[in-house]
Amino acid sequence: MENPENLNIYKASRTIKRSENTLYNALRSIYEDSIFVGEIAQLWPELPLLANLRCGLWYSLKFHSSCYFKSTDGHTNNWSFNTSRLNLHVALLAGQKGGCMIVDSTRKGKRFPDSMSKTIPIWTCVLNRAIRNYRTRFGLTGSAEKNESNDSTECGNTINEDSYNWDCSLHLPLWVSNTERALIEERLDGWTKDLEVSGADIASIALSLKKPLRPLWISQKTVIWLNEVPDCDSWDFTPIILVSTSSPSSNFQQRTTSVFSWRYIAGAGDDEESWARGLSPSLFWKHAYDLINSGPDTCNKTVADIVEKDRVYRAQRGENAPQISIKPSKSSVSSGHFPDQEQLDLELQCMNIDEKSYDKNSISWLGETNLAVGKTQLAKDASGVDCVLSCDLETNSFCFKESGANLNLSIVSSKFDRSSLLRNLPSAVNFAKNNLRKGKRLLVCCNSGEDISICVCLAILMSLFDDKGHFDEGRFFNETRINKLELRRRLVFICQFAVNARPSRGNVKQVFSYLCGGNVAITS
Repeated sequence: MENPENLNIYKASRTIKRSENTLYNALRSIYEDSIFVGEIAQLWPELPLLANLRCGLWYSLKFHSSCYFKSTDGHTNNWSFNTSRLNLHVALLAGQKGGCMIVDSTRKGKRFPDSMSKTIPIWTCVLNRAIRNYRTRFGLTGSAEKNESNDSTECGNTINEDSYNWDCSLHLPLWVSNTERALIEERLDGWTKDLEVSGADIASIALSLKKPLRPLWISQKTVIWLNEVPDCDSWDFTPIILVSTSSPSSNFQQRTTSVFSWRYIAGAGDDEESWARGLSPSLFWKHAYDLINSGPDTCNKTVADIVEKDRVYRAQRGENAPQISIKPSKSSVSSGHFPDQEQLDLELQCMNIDEKSYDKNSISWLGETNLAVGKTQLAKDASGVDCVLSCDLETNSFCFKESGANLNLSIVSSKFDRSSLLRNLPSAVNFAKNNLRKGKRLLVCCNSGEDISICVCLAILMSLFDDKGHFDEGRFFNETRINKLELRRRLVFICQFAVNARPSRGNVKQVFSYLCGGNVAITS
């Protein structure tokens, strides 16, 4: 242990922060913030509530679904519109329901995370521009083909007029500077072109949305007069209501109840690997009453018992249930066509133990490709599947009549092995080719169904299918020079069906390296 006299100010502040960031403080803070989320949700009960992964997932029991807008895409001088995270299902849902609410939080003492301040506003603006362009093209085509009919001409003029009135402005919160706004606006046309050439189904979104998308911001400091809450239908836009759960007063606030004293942590749901001890959001809400009432002294033990019972339950059902070990931190200073008083870290023998996907009872079929993707625990009960390609560390057995209908590949995330996926892709593609050529329906699965399995499907689609989504055993791939644009287009195709897809950059890079490495053998 380092002598306290030798601690500098930075280390001392880190020590104090760790002593405050206990498991009970985090869970109690999440619970208190969830009350605010519930109150806002009741103001517009007709709007679906979405969790922005992964932090937002902790703050409600009643999420309709999830989305994935990264704060890094909104960081100053790092603005981005990422076609691998289009979140088109959010736009479609907003069009169907008249809007939606997205929940997230931040630890940095700000009212809103950058995902809400800039990433989502950029996303809504780019989508609005792409929709306007689509509506304009549709209107011009309609006028040209039906100019013999006055009624058709009037219809075409109406469409064009609506397109010109379609709001494509960049709507940012007031705290974003004019300089930053101007720099973002310079990039909007380029991002719109990226979206239009990505293969995204803009037509479906344009037909679903009757009014342009627009973000609204609500935090715990927002003043809302309950007798003047506007009806969503009264707005001339489709609202994307961004609910930040964090109280911005300070990172840590001392709070006291009749029984316990605890400290509030803003954005407590962030970076769950460093504090949750294997507890997932679903487990937390299943046992929230017991956890909140257990108090700071027994919270750690209560969590350990809950996590272990859940692990045993899943293991008995044949699901992936890795053993979880906990060690003190080194820095601890105390003990269609296409923290008790110590900071603790988790050592997971598997990348993802949480059930992050909301579509837990189904797998995602990728159009008409005979390819499906999903979580391993769903594979045994999946209907219409002839063969399974499992990418889990643990060996899984599946019962099929024919031999060779199951392949297990132990693939780990790029965080642990930068070439694990790359080494296994030849075997995966060859297995897929041998089964798809027989007309079999193939399920590719991994523990989460969101990363490794998505990247394996991406490699299969690039290697064995042409640009129209037809299986050709690799002919198109061998005759075409692979580029990142085509890779992004295929990934967008996958994400249209697997809306919870979250492929990591490291794994996508391995797929690209594999595709640039050689040809696919074609057998007649």
